[in-house]
Amino acid sequence: MSRREAHARRDTLQGALELLVLQTLARGPQHGYGITCHILAASESHLRVEEGSLYPALHRMEAAGLIQATWKPSENNRRARYYSLTRIGRKHLAEAVLDWRQHTAAVAAFLDFA
Repeated sequence: MSRREAHARRDTLQGALELLVLQTLARGPQHGYGITCHILAASESHLRVEEGSLYPALHRMEAAGLIQATWKPSENNRRARYYSLTRIGRKHLAEAVLDWRQHTAAVAAFLDFA
């Protein structure tokens, strides 16, 4: 795989992770572990998000104003950072879902044609 291809793949995977996280948070505030559990369960164990990928993505999304974080006690009374969508994040999610659906429809059409 060329350097350019690796960069494009990383951007696609990063965009997919962002979409998965934002869609998860559209259901309501959640801590990091809860986000990973929801993605795994909703994808029927096909999509596993590692901690080393999730937390940098959460920090990027927070810096971009898509999500915000607050400290609260978790279900087991441990202090945890809960993430929630901002208004900007909700708008970004709606656009990202539309883009993703158009992109996957185009790839599916190509695969059916080719």
